[in-house]
Amino acid sequence: MVLLVLLLLALPFLLSFLLRKLKTKRNLHLPPGPKGLPFIGNLHQFDSLNPHSYLWQLSQKHGPVMSLRLGFVPILVVSSAKMAEAVMKTHDLIFCSRPALVGQQRLSYNGLDLAFSPYNAYWREIRKICMVYLFNSNRVQSFRPIREFELSHMLEKISKSAVASKPVNLSEAMMSLTSTIICRVAFGKRYEEDGVGRSRFQELLKEAQALFMCFFVADYFPFSGFIDKFLGFFWTATLFAMKSIVQHSHSLRPQFGATN
Repeated sequence: MVLLVLLLLALPFLLSFLLRKLKTKRNLHLPPGPKGLPFIGNLHQFDSLNPHSYLWQLSQKHGPVMSLRLGFVPILVVSSAKMAEAVMKTHDLIFCSRPALVGQQRLSYNGLDLAFSPYNAYWREIRKICMVYLFNSNRVQSFRPIREFELSHMLEKISKSAVASKPVNLSEAMMSLTSTIICRVAFGKRYEEDGVGRSRFQELLKEAQALFMCFFVADYFPFSGFIDKFLGFFWTATLFAMKSIVQHSHSLRPQFGATN
């Protein structure tokens, strides 16, 4: 009851702050675009199932450069080869960093990995480390037997299913191949085909894909991030990775002569 009263008292101040922010953004000289509603902008108009078709239709009306507002996030949309070249080549340093979305930030520990870190001195340093120690030709060739073994294992399974006239789900086969190679390269462990660890790893991969495409309130309304804290995937994935790393480190102890 006390919490509800506090929220009701804070609501006028919050609305006043939001209206001030909207007025400030209206003074910016933005490209043309469809008119949106207060607070949610163009969220109600955006077609998330066919975004390319929706944006193409808007470009026919508003031109090759237009602006949208999804919640409190302004979006610049370019839809011509000339403008795409200007964004991705001429002004590459300005636009090269990815937006800090909630799903990406959770999976990358607030942008600490190579894929989602913004372009800065830290990104250049980790890129150098990855190229020298992880992605060099010698390291890639050292994992060639793993790739060849798992690929031949998958082809053998498909061949047996074909002989037995059984249908093969190629999507699941490729997902299984990818997850197995990742586990062997990263954790030094091959999960059994019907084991709990294998199924859990594949489940986490699917959850990670869903997390990238999931709608998070904080991506469009930064002040409402507390709603997203009810999601529990981040800690589940972290615990699984930590468990795998600990098991892998224990398996390497006899090899390097480590002692407790």
